[in-house]
Amino acid sequence: MIFYRVSMGSIRPHKVGLVLATLFGGIHFLWALLVASGWAQAYIDFIFHLHFIKLDLVIEPFNVGTALLLVSITAFIGYMLGWGFAMLWKHFHGEG
Repeated sequence: MIFYRVSMGSIRPHKVGLVLATLFGGIHFLWALLVASGWAQAYIDFIFHLHFIKLDLVIEPFNVGTALLLVSITAFIGYMLGWGFAMLWKHFHGEG
């Protein structure tokens, strides 16, 4: 069996960072929208019920400042993880 190595070009840490920042920040933005809409409690109760978990968690009222902080921090973490993984990829695959 013959395997061909497909060249995907050089990986760009900034672009990978932006992709993960968008993913992480976007998921938490959707969570903030759920909280703002008042649907978060029903959603989390349903998800826990599907996993056979019973916890008495209460979703707090929506706060714009907290939502912005949540999305900003998670987007930053996503960027740093994406950038870091891309740099490791470049290092171990001889691109950098």
